[in-house]
Amino acid sequence: MTAVFCRTHVLVTTSLLAIVSVSAFAQDVSSHHHQALSGITDQTPFLQENDAAMVKMMNDMAVKPTGDINRDFIEMMIPHHQGAIDMAVTYLRYGDNQHLKRLAQEIIVEQQQEIAAMRMILGDPLPASKAVPTQIDPSEAKTAQNAHQ
Repeated sequence: MTAVFCRTHVLVTTSLLAIVSVSAFAQDVSSHHHQALSGITDQTPFLQENDAAMVKMMNDMAVKPTGDINRDFIEMMIPHHQGAIDMAVTYLRYGDNQHLKRLAQEIIVEQQQEIAAMRMILGDPLPASKAVPTQIDPSEAKTAQNAHQ
């Protein structure tokens, strides 16, 4: 009984420290990027979107412990991987280096595959298939085409 209590206590304490650290880091990232924005106007949209992706990732990683280490790990890792996807999409919008664009595309595919693998390991349902974030959804393409006619 004591070993279970100690293990649970350590898990809760570690999780609380992680949540506090993640929240503090998210605030530091935001203030650092906002300071960097002053004087650099051509990078402003990229930095703002990247900053938003990082803050969202850090906030989403601060999960409440469930007592299931496997689930808690996955619930923290999925936002981490999604953050990489969001940052790569942002680079594709604003970057101009073809090698880095290819790398960003690979990051998107690999991170989506890893998210799916994590969900499958826990027996969670997979989300519905949708267009890769760098492609236009077919329904959006038809709407845009109709708007131009």
